Amino acid sequence: MDKIYRRTTQSNGTKPKPKVEKNRKRNVIMNFRVSPEEKALIDKRITLSGLTRAEYFIHSCMNQKIEVVGNIKTFGVIKAQIAELKSAISKDNRLEHLDKEEIEGLKTILEILNNVYGGNDNGN
Repeated sequence: MDKIYRRTTQSNGTKPKPKVEKNRKRNVIMNFRVSPEEKALIDKRITLSGLTRAEYFIHSCMNQKIEVVGNIKTFGVIKAQIAELKSAISKDNRLEHLDKEEIEGLKTILEILNNVYGGNDNGN
């Protein structure tokens, strides 16, 4: 009777392979919810892109234009990030010594400000 509830690999004494995530570069999971219609559209775009799901989402999140919805929480986060950058720069005013997260934060803030204050792509 217990064979009904066991996988074939377990019933013959073979142990399942352990998950090895210690040595993986990407071992953090991110989730979000979408409607069935949104899922279908996203799946279509992934298929057409030729990328894996993970590559598609990473590229989409990292390389897309940011449109900010201004609210008090957004401004608070930006203010805190600027304070962190100020602290890091005051310790060593060479920007090449900023870590990857600080550089990404600075680039994001500059992109937001460029979009908010009407920056355009022709260098003006």
